[in-house]
Formats: sequence, structure tokens, C-alpha cells
Amino acid sequence: MISFLKSAYLLGEPIEGHPPERVQLAIQRQQDQSEVLIASVQLLLVLVFAVLYFLSPKTFSQDTMFAPVPYALFAYFSFSVCRLIWAINWRLPGWVLSISVIADMSLLLFLIWSFHIQYQQPPSFYLKAPTLLYVFIFIALRALRFELRYVLLAGFTAAIGWLILMSYAIYESGGMNVITDDYVLYTMSHKILIGAEFDKVISILIVTAILALVIARARRLLINSVSQATAARDLSRFFSPEIADQITHSENWIKPGTGQIRSAAILHCDLQGFTKLSMEKPANEVIELLAEYQARMVPIIQSHGGAIDKFLGDGILATFGAVENSDSFAADCMQALDEMMLEAGNWEKERISEGLSPQYIRFTAASGQILFGAVGDESRLEYTVIGEPVNLAAKLDKHAKDEKAQTVVTLECFETALAQGYKPAQQNEIRAARHVGGVTGLVDLVVVGDPA
Repeated sequence: MISFLKSAYLLGEPIEGHPPERVQLAIQRQQDQSEVLIASVQLLLVLVFAVLYFLSPKTFSQDTMFAPVPYALFAYFSFSVCRLIWAINWRLPGWVLSISVIADMSLLLFLIWSFHIQYQQPPSFYLKAPTLLYVFIFIALRALRFELRYVLLAGFTAAIGWLILMSYAIYESGGMNVITDDYVLYTMSHKILIGAEFDKVISILIVTAILALVIARARRLLINSVSQATAARDLSRFFSPEIADQITHSENWIKPGTGQIRSAAILHCDLQGFTKLSMEKPANEVIELLAEYQARMVPIIQSHGGAIDKFLGDGILATFGAVENSDSFAADCMQALDEMMLEAGNWEKERISEGLSPQYIRFTAASGQILFGAVGDESRLEYTVIGEPVNLAAKLDKHAKDEKAQTVVTLECFETALAQGYKPAQQNEIRAARHVGGVTGLVDLVVVGDPA
């Protein structure tokens, strides 16, 4: 039995290895919550004990000088309350948890032991108390932490404690004279059947072993689950939340070359004169400027349902309706543009008021059919958008200088947005049949004015 429990203990450990610290912290938070649950259940149990005791008829004399059960219940209640308060407010260290496991079992076994004094019977009387069944509840409660050592400690403490109670009962009841091998006599008297008591101990150990094996398997699943959840949160920092969700919840293995054709709007923005600035300023100042610029623009894009496709140095390429189908992709794009232009103007004013050089942001957008999917190979994949609107939005960035405009969108994108319910927040100028470098044919554009 001991070797079986030892193998159960070892079974759960190597598979864990050394999870990253963030995974360990996430598991620790789960265990802290479990401790609150364990303490709450134990407090409920002692209240159940108390109610059952006070409602049950008393067979002992009212003149009994000492009734230990109420004292044991009060001690157990006080311990459970203190433990619950500690678990709610602080993280319980390992040594406290170990002491708590031993104290739980000791108090329960003391409660069982006190029955023979309470009811003025020989010690063998308490060996037949059904209260022993609560031992299994206490062992099972320790499984909530998904740690083998506390389940094993609870099981061994209960088994050793019952052996001590059995030995005490034999010694105090007359030694070998109280032992019998007659089961009927055992059930009808205060005689002790050694086999029956060992059956209880073996049952405790077997239940402990089974729970240990279950925890060994469940702990692996817990670590894998927490690792995947943590990875999913990390993915949303490197990808748009929508793409991260697709990666983590994909029904099938994602393969390169798979994609979907969708109608979408593509938004492109970048800092004007950033290349020159990056050569003149210290690297940390350049990075800080980029971080501030992105921190202002990205939340606006996401708040309107946009997804960041990639950061292109000082450029941001965002999509609306590419990752997920949308009936308002162009309207969402134009509303985001309006808000981003306002934010860009506020940023310029703030920098000027702080004595810093203002930074100007240029915005362009186009819409139409695009292909959204995974590209790369099996070792390195990337979700991206491909299509004429993507190329056009990027080329319009350079062309906006020729138009002497901060924000330029295609007429198609603008009219689609109007059809989807977009209401312009500014005066806009249509510039038809424009030559855009790198684009075949003429393009009808809209120069978006400053938001009112």
C-alpha cells in the first residue's frame, strides 16, 4: 500500500517539470480560492455536527460532570473560523496547511473518542460511531488543492489516528479479553473485532490512494489548462484578440494556405517624418514616442471593432470585417478614423504645450474584397490580409502627400460607409480620377476634413 501511494505521489510530479512562473502564480491563485472553499465546507461541517448533536436525544445522565462533545465542537468551530479568515485574507504557507490537515483529523478523531466519556460507555463504544465516515469527506476536501501531499497527509493521519483509537480502546477495555472473532457478538456488544477495525483503516488508505491517482492525472490537466489559458492571454498581446481567439479555439490544426474571402475595410496610419526623427533621436526616445503613439491609436481601432494586422515600424495596419464578418465594416472604419483624427490633434496640442515637437499622423483607408488567412509554413505561421484594398491603403499613404491631406480614403470606402449608416463628422472633399503611384487606372478619392 505504501509503495502504491508513493508511486501515486511520484506520478504527478515529473510531468509538471518547472512551469513558467506566471503559470505557477495562476495555479497558486486557484489553490488560494480552493483553500477558502475548503475552510468554508469545514465550517459548514462543524455546524452540521453541532446541530445533529443538540437535536439528538441524550442517553447519558443529566448529572454527568463532564460532557466533552460540546467542548470539542467549540474548539473545532473556533479553529475553522480562524482558518477561514486566514484563507480569505492571506495566503496560507505550506506548514500551516500541513498543521491544518493534522489538526482537522485530530479534532475529528478527538470528537469520536469523546463519545465514550459523553455517553459513559467503554472506549470500544466509539469504534462503532458512524462519525468515522466524515474522515472520507475531510480527505476528499484536500483534493480541491490538486496537491498530492495534503491528500496523502490527511489519509495517513486518519489511518494512524484510528489505529491509535483502536489500541487505546483495547488497552482501556481490558486488553485481549475485549477482542473477539465472533461478528455477531461484535455487533451486539462492546467487544472489538480486530478485522473490522483494520478494514476501516484499509478503506481509508485505499480511498486516499485512489484520490492520489485522480489528483496526479487531474493536476496535469490543471497545469495544461492554466498554461493554455495563460498562453491565450499572451497571444492577445501579440495578436488582435479576435485572431488570438481563432488560434486558441480553432476546431482543426491551422495550416498555411487556408483562408476566406471577405468584404472588409483596411486602415493604414503612420507618423510623418518618422524615419528622419529615428536617425536624429536616441533609440529609447524613439521607442517611447512609438509606444505613446500606438497607445493612443490602437484602443480607438479596437473600440470600433478593428483588428490590428501588424505594426509596420511607425505604421499601423488595421482591418475591419476581415477577422470576423461584419455588416458595418466600412462605417466602423470611418468612425474610427474620425476619432483617431481628433486624438491626433489633441496629441499635437499636448506636445506643443509641453515644449516638445508636434507629431503628425497620416491616415488612409480603402475597402473591398480581401483574402484573410494563414500564410507561412508549418514552422512559422501568420494571419494576414491580402488583396487590392490592402495595397491601395498602403499606396495612398504616400499619395496623401500629393493631395496635401492628412486623411485620404477611397470613394468606394466612403460611400459604403454611408450606406452602412456612417454620418460624417466633418466636411469632406471628393477628388475624382486621381493618379495613385503603383496603381493601374484612376482612383476616386475623398479627402476627409478635420472633425468638427
